[in-house]
This record gives sequence, structure tokens and C-alpha cells, in this order.
Amino acid sequence: MSQVLAEKKLAFAETVANLITEDDEPVDNVFSEKQQRLLAEPLYSSWTPPIEEGIEENPRNFLAAVNVGVFFSVNEYPLVPDMFLSLDIEINPERLAEEQRSYFVWEFGKVPEVVVEIVSNRKGNELTSKLRTYSRWGVTYYVVFDPMQELGETILQIYELGFGKRFRLRDDFVLPEVGLSLKIWRGRFENVEDDWIRWCDAEGNLILSGVERAEIETERAEFEHQRAERMAEKLRELGIDVENF
Repeated sequence: MSQVLAEKKLAFAETVANLITEDDEPVDNVFSEKQQRLLAEPLYSSWTPPIEEGIEENPRNFLAAVNVGVFFSVNEYPLVPDMFLSLDIEINPERLAEEQRSYFVWEFGKVPEVVVEIVSNRKGNELTSKLRTYSRWGVTYYVVFDPMQELGETILQIYELGFGKRFRLRDDFVLPEVGLSLKIWRGRFENVEDDWIRWCDAEGNLILSGVERAEIETERAEFEHQRAERMAEKLRELGIDVENF
């Protein structure tokens, strides 16, 4: 390594070390905190990104993160989406170091495909400065979930990047470039009954959380056990020795 390159890497490391990557600001409310997890965890538990032409690796790597700062450049203040999804990136253990706890675009080589903002009040600028910034960065999909209708009558909006890095509002809840869609789902999550947004696959099938998958497997196993017991009882009625069958 040349002396010049070594000096540049050292200067860059010092710059990153001085960036504020954790502001210790609390999540707005309990609902938002739960909603963040409900958006991220099912992707790891039950989702496989669609195969992309020209990419041989399968399954594709992805990062689904909540409340993590996204730095577009060293000289620009970051944004902290409630959740984001970034496809086809390498997750290196070294990124767990203190200076790598945020999403540095220059390190990962790309911006996230999807960012989600959950509106809790009228101070978050979700439909003004944040919308403009995410479009300028080149984020493919910008999702705004407004459960309390703080910003208007629309609860869920999905913006898609168009020509000239301008967002256009989709007339559905489909994110075709990432093989996902969203739906408003009424149900119970972590003992809270409410209206949540949930990921679905491209066909509209709900992407299950790990708990939901486990519950379904338990129910299936119980059903199979009961069916085997009924069959065994019928065989006994016919005089068949089930234990030695």
C-alpha cells in the first residue's frame, strides 16, 4: 500500500469516526417500535428475494434494518428511516465495528431500494424534505405509513422513482422491482390488536413472521397426530394389532 493511499484511508477513518451515528433519540411510540420489527423480522424468517437476471448467487443477500442512519455522503446529514431494505450487499462482520453501525452508501456501493417512514406527528417532514431527499438519493421506493392520519386521509402511500429522480405516487401497494407488496392488516402482534402494514410477496401472499410459521407448524403437527390417532382407533376396531402393524 502506497503512503498516499494509507494516508487517505487514515483520514477517511478519522472522518467516519467523528460522524454521529447514534443520536440516542427514542422511538416515537410503542406502536412504531413494534411496527418496525413487524416489517423487518418476517423478511428474514420467510422471504427469499426474487432471482435477478445476471446475478448467479441464490439466495440473494439483503439487509432489512430498523431505525438505522443512512449516510449518503460524509458532508450530508443522514436520515434515519423507520425501516429500510437493501438488496445484493455484502454483510461483513467488520461492519459491526463502531464506525460501521450506520449504513454508509459509499461503503455498500448503493442506496437501499426501499425506505419506510411511520408518521407519528406532523414534525417528521415525511412528505416534504424527506421525500425530496430520498428521491435525490435515488431510492427506488419510498413508503409512508400514516396510521393516525396526521398528514391527511391517506393511510398508506408508496412512491416510486421515475425519470429525473422524481417520485411518482403509485396507485397500488406493489413494489415490483423487489418482488414485494404491502397490505394493511388487522391483527394481533405481540399482544397488541391494531392495523399494521405487512409485507406480502408478489402474488399478495402474506410473508409470515417466525412466530406465525412456528404456530402453523405446531398446528400441522397436531393435526397429523390426531389423524394418526383416529386411524389407529379404526384399525383397533377392525381387530388389527396396531402396535405390531
